[in-house]
Amino acid sequence: MTTVSPLAQELDHVTGTALALNRIVGTVILVAHRGEIVYRRAAGFADREVRRLARPDTIFRLASLTKPIVSAATLALLDQGKLGLDDPVSKWIPEFRPRLSDAREPAITIRHLLTHTSGLSYACEEEQDGPYHQANVSDGLDQPGLAIVDNLKRLASVPLWFEPGAKFQYSLALDVLGEVLARVEAKPLNQVVAALVTEPLGMRDTGFTIRDRERLAAAYVDAVPAPARMQDLQMVPFPPGPGIWFAPDRIFDPNSYPSGGGGMAGTAEDFLIFLEMLRKGGSQILRPETVAEMTSNQIGDFMIDPERPGWGFGFGASVLKDPVAAQTPQSKGTFAWGGVYGHSWFVDPHLELSVVGLTNTTLEGVTGVFPAAVRDAVYRAFAA
Repeated sequence: MTTVSPLAQELDHVTGTALALNRIVGTVILVAHRGEIVYRRAAGFADREVRRLARPDTIFRLASLTKPIVSAATLALLDQGKLGLDDPVSKWIPEFRPRLSDAREPAITIRHLLTHTSGLSYACEEEQDGPYHQANVSDGLDQPGLAIVDNLKRLASVPLWFEPGAKFQYSLALDVLGEVLARVEAKPLNQVVAALVTEPLGMRDTGFTIRDRERLAAAYVDAVPAPARMQDLQMVPFPPGPGIWFAPDRIFDPNSYPSGGGGMAGTAEDFLIFLEMLRKGGSQILRPETVAEMTSNQIGDFMIDPERPGWGFGFGASVLKDPVAAQTPQSKGTFAWGGVYGHSWFVDPHLELSVVGLTNTTLEGVTGVFPAAVRDAVYRAFAA
C-alpha cells in the first residue's frame, strides 16, 4: 500500500476543494524542502473550453512574478559594477524626469525603483478619472503594441505621488527599471534578462514571449458560478481603484514593450529554480551578499499595505518582519509575492522551504482563499 505524505494529503485537499467549488480553473503547485521537490501537482484545466488539462510544464502569464526576476537582473549588473543603487534614473533615461505636484523635479534612484519608493504608482491604484488614466498610462498588462518610450513619456507627464524615498507605493517602477537595464546593456530587456538570469539558471520556458502556445494556460477571471474566460480587453475590479485592465494576447504582439513589472510568462518549475537559487545564496548569478540584501527588508518601517502589517519589502519581494503582526505561520525572514494573473509564492529560509502556486484565475489565485489555504496546508503538514 502506498503511503500518502501529510503534505500531499493537505495540499491535495486544498486543491480539490478549490476546483470543486469553482474558485480556480487550473493550477500547478510545487514545494521544495532542503533542495528536494517534495510535492508536485498539476490539477484542473489549463484551457477549460478545449478540455486541455494543466500539466507540470504548463506555461502561465507570470504578471508580477516578473518583478523579482528583473530585480535580480538589476542586481547582477550592480555586482558587475555597471550601475549603482544610488544612481539617478536620469543618468540612463535622460528624458524621464517626472515632477512633483509643486513642479519640483526630484531625483529618482535605482534603489527607489527596486523598493517601490519612487513616487510612482499604477493606474489601477487611482480613481477612474485620475492623472494616470487621463494620460493613458499602461500598467504593463494592457495596450498591446505600446512601446516603452511612449509609456514612459506618458508616465513622466503626470505628477509623482510623493517625494521619492518618503513611503512605499507599489508601482510601475520595474517597467522603468527594465528600460534602465536595456540602456545600460544597449540591448532589449528580454535579451538582458535572458543573459543575466534565465539562461544561466536553465529557465528554458521563461521569457517575454511564448515559444509553445499549446502549453500556455488560458486566462480566467472570478465569476459566479464559475470563473469566466478573460476577454481580449477586460477590466477586473481591484480596490482601491476601479480595476486593472488586462489584454491577455498582449504577449503575442512583438511590438508590446517587455514589461519589467509584469510581462513575462513561464512555468512553475522554472520559477522554483529561481527561488531555490535565492534561497541557496544565488552564487550562479549573484554574490551571496547581494542575495542577502535582496531578501532583507529595505524600506524600514514603511508599510506595504495597511491590510498587511508585519511585512516589509526587499528588492523584488515582500519580507516578513513580524509573523505575529502578520498573522502567518511563516518564519521571520520569509520572502514572498504574487502575480495578478493568479499566482503566489514564498520562500521560508529558516525551514529551507520554497513554495510556488500558479493558477490561471484572476484574482482568486493571488488574493483569494486559495493562496492562504496553500500556505496554511504546507505549515500544517510540516508541523505534523
